[in-house]
Formats: sequence, C-alpha cells, structure tokens
Amino acid sequence: MRDIGIFSGSAHRDLAREICDHLGVPLHETEIRRFSNDCLQVQLQANCREKDVFIIQPMALPVQEHLVELLMMLDAARGASAARITAVIPHYAYARSDKKDAPRISIGGRLVADLLATAGANRVLTMALHSPQVHGFFSVPVDHLNALNVIAEHFSQGDLDNTIVVSPDLGNAKQASQFARLLDLPVAAGSKRRLADDRVVIDTIVGEVEGRDVIILDDEIATGGSILELVSTLRKERVGRISLACTHGLFTGKAIERLGQMDDIEEIVTTNTVPIAEEKRLPHMTVLSIAPLLAEAISRIHQGESVSALFVNTL
Repeated sequence: MRDIGIFSGSAHRDLAREICDHLGVPLHETEIRRFSNDCLQVQLQANCREKDVFIIQPMALPVQEHLVELLMMLDAARGASAARITAVIPHYAYARSDKKDAPRISIGGRLVADLLATAGANRVLTMALHSPQVHGFFSVPVDHLNALNVIAEHFSQGDLDNTIVVSPDLGNAKQASQFARLLDLPVAAGSKRRLADDRVVIDTIVGEVEGRDVIILDDEIATGGSILELVSTLRKERVGRISLACTHGLFTGKAIERLGQMDDIEEIVTTNTVPIAEEKRLPHMTVLSIAPLLAEAISRIHQGESVSALFVNTL
C-alpha cells in the first residue's frame, strides 16, 4: 500500500479509521475551519503529490455541510498534485433525486455527480445507490458496491425455515431477489404509491406471505413511513416473525419513535454507511460494519485489480 493517502471529512471519521485499520495505513488529518462569514476552509495535513488519494465522506446529515466539505477536499487534493483522487461515498444522499417527476425541478443526483467530477474526483466508490440510473449520471468511473452479502451473512446464522424476503416496493424487487437467492428464500414485494416524503400507500403484497416469517429488505430507511405501512399490510396477511434490514439507516424525523413503537418487528439490521447516534440505537437493532468491504475495494483500486468480484452475490 505504498503511495496511498487516505483522508476523511467530518461526516464519519469512525468508519474512515476502521477502513484504515483494515488496510494497515494511517488516516491522515484534515483541518476544517469555519470563518466568521460561515465559509469553510479545508486543508489536507499530509503530502498528496503523486499519491493515490482516497477521500472518505458519506453524505450524512447535515448533507449540504458534508457535501461542501467533500468538494473542497477533492479540490485541495487536486491542487496538491495528487496522481489520482477517488471519492469514497458510502451513502450518496442525492441518489433519490434521480428523475424529473415534477415541473421545473433539478435532477440533484446528476448535478452533484457533475460537481464531484468538476471538483477533482477521478473515480467514485459508493454503495447501494437508490436507483440504477444514478450510476450513469457520473462522467468518471464508478464502483458501485452493495451490502447484500454482509446482511445475508448475518441472517444466515439464524433459523430461516418458512421465511420469505419482502421488498417494500417493486422498484427494489431486484435487490430483494438477489438477497433472497443468497439465502435460498422466496421473495415478495409490496405495490407502493408515494403520496409525500413520509406518506405512502401499499395496496397489496405480490407474493405468498401468509403464515411465513418475513425479512423486509430496503436500500434505506429515512422516516420509516414505508415500513410502517408495509408492516400494517403484512399483519393483515397473518405473517409470523418480522425482521427489518437496510443498507442506509438514516432514521430521520420520527423514524426511531415509529420503529420503537412497532412491537411486530423483532430485529432491525442496518450498516454503518452513515453514523448512527447512540440515542437512535434501539435495543433490537444490529449495526453491521461495511469497513472490511470498502477496505477491500480501496485495496483493489489502488493495486489495479478487479473490483467486479466484490459485486458477485455469493455468500
């Protein structure tokens, strides 16, 4: 791992340190200052010249603050003559802004992708984008990982007899199908209509779920509105035990309050793509680390090896 430099913004330093521990390299310091006019200044505290630089920064809350930090770090590395700059973005928050579904709105996912390339990113490493077309928004190479193997490994340790995987909507059914194949389970999906950011309606469940234990799989949980509606619909189908799994545990707004009141949910499994504060960690919540996966991807990128092997869904 010679000629490599890894830096982190303020979004998730714990994850960055864990990745560096797996790689056996130091996490270089980054100084972030705020001027009296509220502008930021970023200074990388280690030599970048002709180095392979990786900047780790998920778009965690506050998203805009951490996005600007990331852009300035990319620009600083480019100005410091880095040989190659990879933006490691475990959670790409603007992936949900992936289409023009109302008049006169910005497609934020594409705009932010352009900003990252303009700031200096030569490559992007990310996880579980909200929709496949977001991958195509980038003008630089993108390595798009998923956490399905990590989550499946956790559930494989338990009793999966008479269990089915359920996607909250048809749009996520492909990921749910891949996850179900890892565990050799059947799959079902909800037919969902979104009325607002935190309000959805699930009309029916496509698939046979009656009498089965259920693993609900989603890419992210924000307000928990979809989960609340789905659990209500599943209970009408007289299902057994319900577990909940997602890659990005954002838990915004009233999500933790909602999830904490759902006695139907036996277990919540998520990953640490974004930091999860202690007050949000419910007693039946398990947070899995994706640091080993990201460390392996960084190592392969640095060594010029194939990263595609990490996309293969094999338990």
